[in-house]
Amino acid sequence: MPDLRGHRALITGASSGIGREMARLLAAWGCDLTISARRGERLDALAEELSSQHGVEVRAAVFDLAEPGSAEALHRDTRDAGEDIDILINNAGFGRYQAFQHLPWREQADMIQLNVTSLVELCHLFVPTMLTGQKRAYILNVASIAAYQPVPYFATYAASKSFVRDFSEALAHELAGTQVSVTCLCPGGTQTEFFEHSGQTLGAIARATTLSAQAVARKSLRAMLRGRRNIVTGWMNVITCFLMRFIPRRAAAAGSVVVLDVPAPPQDTSSADATDTQPPPAPLTKDLP
Repeated sequence: MPDLRGHRALITGASSGIGREMARLLAAWGCDLTISARRGERLDALAEELSSQHGVEVRAAVFDLAEPGSAEALHRDTRDAGEDIDILINNAGFGRYQAFQHLPWREQADMIQLNVTSLVELCHLFVPTMLTGQKRAYILNVASIAAYQPVPYFATYAASKSFVRDFSEALAHELAGTQVSVTCLCPGGTQTEFFEHSGQTLGAIARATTLSAQAVARKSLRAMLRGRRNIVTGWMNVITCFLMRFIPRRAAAAGSVVVLDVPAPPQDTSSADATDTQPPPAPLTKDLP
C-alpha cells in the first residue's frame, strides 16, 4: 500500500464516481485531501466519512468549474487555506451523447470550459509551486478512450478529451526531469452517473468493457505514482486504442456509432429557444462512453 502521509491532493469532481473513489483510496493511503465539486452536501458527507475512517485532513471546496473564473477562485481558496497541493487530479467533466445541432450552445460552452479550460488553468496555476516544492508532485488529468478517435454524437466531448490527452502528454514531456510528473487517464466505460446524465445507452460491446469506478481509480492512481504518462483501463480498451492507429479515421468514427448506437433526438426540437431553456446536466466525475 502506498504511503502518502505528508502529501495533499486536490481532486475536482470528487462528489461521485471515479473522483470519489480516488478520494477514498488516497485517504486510505494517508493523503490529506481538498475535494471539490459543485454538490456541497455530497462533499461534506464524503469529507466526514474519510476523516473519521482514516484520520486524514479533508476539506470540501464547493466550486462549479464550468463557470469562467472558477479555476482561479479554487486556486486562491487553497492558497488562502494554507494548503500545499502536491497532487492535482483534474477529474471533473461531463458529456452529452446527442447530435451536435440538437445540443444548446450553453451546454457546449460549459463542456469546453469544464473539460478543457478549467483543467488547463488549474495546471497553469499549480505547476509553478509544484516545481519549487520540497516533495515529489503529481498531476493526473482524466481524459477518455474517446480521445483516441472521432466519436459522432459525442463530437464536442470526444474532441475535448483528445485535447486533454495531447495537452497532458506534451506537458509531461516538458516537465520530464523535474519533480513533477503528468499522467493522463483514458478510461473506457465506467460504472458512474455519466451514462444517466449524458443520455447514452450502452450497446452489448460497450457494456462488456465497463469497469467499476473503484477499479479505474486504483489502476490510475498507481500509474500516477509510477510516473506513467498515459494509462488506458480495461484490456479490451487497451487493444482497441492500439488498433485505432491502423484504422482510417472515417472508419473509426463509423465504428463508434456501431458500438454506441445512434441517440434518439430530443423530444422537443421545434425551436432553439425551447432547447436553450433545458437545464444543462450536472458536471460529472465520470468517464467515457
